[in-house]
Amino acid sequence: MNTPTLEEVKAAAARIAGVTVRTPLLRSDTLDSATGAKVWLKAECLQRTGSFKFRGAWNRLSALSPEQRREGVVAFSSGNHAQGVALAARLLGIRATIVMPSDAPRIKADATRGYGAEIVSYDRLAERREVIAAKIAEERGGVVVPSFDDPYVVAGQGTAGLEIAEDIGQPDVMLVCCGGGGLASGIALALPESEIVVVEPEGYDDVTRSLAGGAIEPVRDPGPTLCDALQTLVTAPLTFGILQGRGARGVAVSEAEVKAAVAFAFRELKLVVEPGGAAALAAALSGKLDLRGKTVALTLSGGNVDAETYRACLGA
Repeated sequence: MNTPTLEEVKAAAARIAGVTVRTPLLRSDTLDSATGAKVWLKAECLQRTGSFKFRGAWNRLSALSPEQRREGVVAFSSGNHAQGVALAARLLGIRATIVMPSDAPRIKADATRGYGAEIVSYDRLAERREVIAAKIAEERGGVVVPSFDDPYVVAGQGTAGLEIAEDIGQPDVMLVCCGGGGLASGIALALPESEIVVVEPEGYDDVTRSLAGGAIEPVRDPGPTLCDALQTLVTAPLTFGILQGRGARGVAVSEAEVKAAVAFAFRELKLVVEPGGAAALAAALSGKLDLRGKTVALTLSGGNVDAETYRACLGA
């Protein structure tokens, strides 16, 4: 598979059926009132491993040949993809090594180890995780499973969009939390009639700027962010090409807006959502997008947050 298509997303849906959770679409009268729209929230924070990443991980690993499975897999991730790959590998009897930044949230690192994966730590500002993963795969053997730059991963993430379409049809606007663009590009394939808006934290809005400028533009001099799941420094030609071809656009949200969205999800939806997983909700609540009179869907893409960060958000 090269660039995935809607047919590959449908094939992924068949492959993950019965393994992943078909997560609910939720409504909030308060959110509808605040936006002037009819908003549906795809609660991927309730997915296995606490994020949408398990979809793509299972689709990628279950498609490996017997020989590849014997070699094992190597992935790199700040935490959610790590957990998805680790669980998928355990269920399939595959050895997994995960390259994780040394500052990854402890809750994510602990869960990854708990699923049986080996963790190799690195400094995200001084080292390149792709290089480390490639070296491990070369020295030990193993298939590298990127977090977004892989057609099987993209197709797997797109199954969340298929479920939205089956439940409510094609929304007018689809807001998607975005790091490297795997979820956004997969959903763009699954919802060809919807306007796709990617949402990133300020400072890490490379996909937004890349789409606006017509060429891939990496993050430059990023500062800290609560959205560890979205700290991708540059998107990939695969995901960028899909999003650009669909006419997607992007918007950036502030730390304060993300905190408010996490608190909103707790207060109004009774859900634990991590900062990166609340970015799309933050965009809807911020008023930066005119959603009035539209049917809108958005992703609550993950719920893996440590207690200290969560308390900080709820106290905002």
